[in-house]
Amino acid sequence: EVQLVESGGGSVQAGGSPRLSCAASGFTFDDYAIGWFRRAPGKEQEGVSFISSGNGSTYYADSVKGRFTISSGNAKNTMYLQMNSLKPEDTAVYYCAATGTLIRFGGRMPAEALEYDHWGQGTQVTVSS
Repeated sequence: EVQLVESGGGSVQAGGSPRLSCAASGFTFDDYAIGWFRRAPGKEQEGVSFISSGNGSTYYADSVKGRFTISSGNAKNTMYLQMNSLKPEDTAVYYCAATGTLIRFGGRMPAEALEYDHWGQGTQVTVSS
């Protein structure tokens, strides 16, 4: 069973630079994508950033490009999201998610919630101005 556990959320001031972590276990995929979605109050869920195994290709939503960086830890089962220059509009619950068998996506990075099979419980990030 795949399990994803997020950590690193909390309350920060605008301009802050927290780092979220996602610890994964139970992976049996040879190829997979893992990353972050977020849901802000009153807004639709948004795919924030993803990274694929193998070549390490990445995806960033336009709203976070240049501010957030996704990376894999030295261990296969760890992934990080470094968030810089946070804004109040980044306030949301951030969810770690993973999906396998990337060949079914035809070479593109999956970025829709329905394309991800495994989810963490979420971690709240609150940015105050």
